[in-house]
Amino acid sequence: MPIEDLARSDVVTAAPETPVTDLAATMDEENVGSIVITNDETPVGIVTDRDLAVRVLGDAADPAERTAEDVMTDDLYTTEPDAGFYEAATLMAEHGIRRLPIREDDALVGIITADDITELLADEQQHLGEIIRGQRPEY
Repeated sequence: MPIEDLARSDVVTAAPETPVTDLAATMDEENVGSIVITNDETPVGIVTDRDLAVRVLGDAADPAERTAEDVMTDDLYTTEPDAGFYEAATLMAEHGIRRLPIREDDALVGIITADDITELLADEQQHLGEIIRGQRPEY
């Protein structure tokens, strides 16, 4: 199954110069745990709620003086829309990441999260359970 079938296309993004206070407010408003940082449409980093906690609060930094560029993870792993589900899950596991932006050429086109994958697997398990229950002999 291509990852584009699972990925969300409504990615929350911000520019590198966005103040971290704005990032936190956007995460709250959009009910997301991460924001992909882009230059034009090209993903260049990601800021997670954990990044804000560790790199701002943990460093006792003044949030009014920090920007996305100051706190983002810039060694961003991405994948193409036609990558397979297993390929994307393996990439996430190998690098210990919970969010994987999807890019086509250099443009951001979606994102897949560990929660999305977990939800898919749970749905598949439920369907398998229904098949098993339907084929089980009566006792």
